[in-house]
Amino acid sequence: MADTAPSATIDPSALTCPAPLRDQPVVVLGHGGGGALSAELVAQVFAPAYGNEVLAGLADSAAVTLGGARLAFSTDSYVVRPLFFPGGGIGDLAVNGTVNDLAMSGARPAHLSCAFILEEGTELSVVARVARDIGAAAEAAGVTVVTGDTKVVDAGHGDGVFVTTSGIGIIPDGVDIRPQRAAPGDVVIVSGPVGLHGVAVLSVREGLEFGVEIESDTAPLGGLVAAMLAVTPDLHALRDPTRGGVATALNEIAAASGTGVVLTEGSVPVPEAVANACGFLGLDPLYVANEGRLVAFVPRPHAEAVLAAMRAHPHGRGAAVIGECVAEHPGMVVARTRLGGTRVVDLPLGEQLPRIC
Repeated sequence: MADTAPSATIDPSALTCPAPLRDQPVVVLGHGGGGALSAELVAQVFAPAYGNEVLAGLADSAAVTLGGARLAFSTDSYVVRPLFFPGGGIGDLAVNGTVNDLAMSGARPAHLSCAFILEEGTELSVVARVARDIGAAAEAAGVTVVTGDTKVVDAGHGDGVFVTTSGIGIIPDGVDIRPQRAAPGDVVIVSGPVGLHGVAVLSVREGLEFGVEIESDTAPLGGLVAAMLAVTPDLHALRDPTRGGVATALNEIAAASGTGVVLTEGSVPVPEAVANACGFLGLDPLYVANEGRLVAFVPRPHAEAVLAAMRAHPHGRGAAVIGECVAEHPGMVVARTRLGGTRVVDLPLGEQLPRIC
């Protein structure tokens, strides 16, 4: 019988790097974790296959021009386990995650598509609950679900419910937000406390109790970004620190812009419950996923006014300045520790907590 395995039809030497993906012959969980392995997968497999100038920007959403209008276009898949957790569920994530990716380019989110992959044997009541959550989250975010698809896979070949959403939004005139625009002198702001989503999912998944219920921060950020743009359209870079957390978001922007970032560790708002949970589990809150937060690189002359506008918005009340963009150590993130030293905050290899979004 002929060998039909993928390794028999794909020559690794034909890929962009002769020794691709750290010599991994198969996909591992880290390839979906948003860290270094994910970046290598995109750079060495996907980008060479269908790369173009728009894709090369590697922003949260693609900025394209169609019929004279500037549009943001994004897509994302959700495989979170468990499907429901304190503060939300896969339905909220599917809407808010895509809406937020659009907002990170300054776009006003408008329409979504929604595709379900269902495992045979999944209770219809579960599917209905996810669908209702999607509808409610879309209404709260001010978007409409206008198209979709459904597929069913054999029992044992899925995990209940997977959801993929794509979205489009309109980018206002005069707005040019992308990671390449981060510049020395920019003030780095985070919109609120970090680490809540990842710890909330883990606590339910593993049956852990930390003395207080930790809820996910999942939320749509389009309104918050609009409030920031009302102060100035000259926001340089925005990122929602989902997989890989704040540390990964900062590293991605530093690499894309060729600048350095100095992070003040003590200024990062970490809730006490999250800090305690991370200490118990041996996790770094900077790398834990968020689903309702953004990181902003704001020109210093506008930083104070933008910060005030963020704190006046429901989804930015806990906003804080956490660092600055510098010309030194380009592409690198360095943290000033509480003890007065410094440490490199590197891009993680994979994800501390898999299946969190």
